[in-house]
Amino acid sequence: MAVTDEAIEKIKGMIVSGALRPGDRLPKESELAAELGLSRNSLREAVRALSLIRILDVRQGDGTYVTSLDPQLLLEALSFVVDFHRDDTVLEFLAVRRILEPAATAMAASRITEDQLDLLGSQLDALGSRPSVEELVAGDLEFHRGIVQSSGNSVLCSLLDGLSGPTTRARVWRGLTQEDAVSRTLHEHRAILSALRDRDAEAARAWSTVHVASVEQWLRSTL
Repeated sequence: MAVTDEAIEKIKGMIVSGALRPGDRLPKESELAAELGLSRNSLREAVRALSLIRILDVRQGDGTYVTSLDPQLLLEALSFVVDFHRDDTVLEFLAVRRILEPAATAMAASRITEDQLDLLGSQLDALGSRPSVEELVAGDLEFHRGIVQSSGNSVLCSLLDGLSGPTTRARVWRGLTQEDAVSRTLHEHRAILSALRDRDAEAARAWSTVHVASVEQWLRSTL
């Protein structure tokens, strides 16, 4: 494992230094192993590990390439890891979301376009006043993703996407057990959208905080 770690660090060093850039093809295995002073086996293991976390892209019959290193691609590993959370850590994920999502919503207030606002409004209208829990959760994910994407920060968007797994389960559970959850969620969505239409960043931040905190508070009382 120590030899593989060394190989990973050496390839990482090449990418960080700019010797290998996004989209570049790695030298042939034998050449790269000799250049880095590694065995071909340890190099192979390092390439396999780095491909799993989307740093490298192994194309059969073509070679190994550095990926785009786009934040959304790299943070896919986060959502994979998040799926292994224990139920008693859902609150911690929600707490992180309560920090990040209101900030993203406030950022979106000055950047979101009228067309994007109209689309969010249409999505809320399509849900109606009495959607099923499944429809509400799917709509909730789509609503917040649309807002966060409008913040203009791809890293923030990818982080929040990665955190949506455990919080989705909490929202489903809440919708099944709390009578006013559906109406409260729809009301809070409308309030967030209204603040965004007014370009009121602080109101948008406040309503987003209320929205996430209400799920967190309810879940805290049930655990």
